[in-house]
Amino acid sequence: MRNIVIIGGSKGIGKEILQQQLGSNLVHNISRNTPEISHPNLKHYSINVLQDPLPEIENVDVLIYCPGSINLKPIGSLSIEDFRNDFEINVIGAVKTIQKYLPALKKGNNPSIILFSTVAAKLGMPFHASVAAAKAGVEGLVKSLGAELASVVRVNAIAPTITETSLAAGILRNDRMKENMMERHPMKNYLKPEEVASMANYLISDQAKSISGQVFEMDYGIVSFKI
Repeated sequence: MRNIVIIGGSKGIGKEILQQQLGSNLVHNISRNTPEISHPNLKHYSINVLQDPLPEIENVDVLIYCPGSINLKPIGSLSIEDFRNDFEINVIGAVKTIQKYLPALKKGNNPSIILFSTVAAKLGMPFHASVAAAKAGVEGLVKSLGAELASVVRVNAIAPTITETSLAAGILRNDRMKENMMERHPMKNYLKPEEVASMANYLISDQAKSISGQVFEMDYGIVSFKI
């Protein structure tokens, strides 16, 4: 049984990862909101990661940082504060948690870190300037830390396309918008949280011991194909 720390496991992709891991691992969830689930293997800490001190957790094998943002505006409408906020959520929060739990991770069982990027970091998409810049920072962090920690802790990221979560509710708010989103993807679909959780589960497993410093695009072809 491993010790998994999830930042942001009360909603969306983080919630799905949490639910899939509870059966066989001890899960420490750190988020402002309490997960709508109780389980003997779950310990929750009601904390704002950017503002509050992080809890002391002695044993950590896996750290998964899930918080993200979808702040879509024309560049002229984006304030400097918008850019700061997106960078804080996506990069600074990840750095803070990594620095806190890295000493414990270094002593862990097949220790690894999972961060989250977006397909918009590679695919030029209008109105994504702030989030794409922040997630590009996440990808740079993965590459740099992957090299720095190569002999002790694996570091990878998942870069999903649009995923059916509460964060994306405004983009998928009716059937027509959902159909249009499917049509935009060459493989005629978009992601469900359980698909992304399955990739995270693989990357933290013993089967992925050779993998570090990688960013995995889960894109239904929108970055990979031009059809």
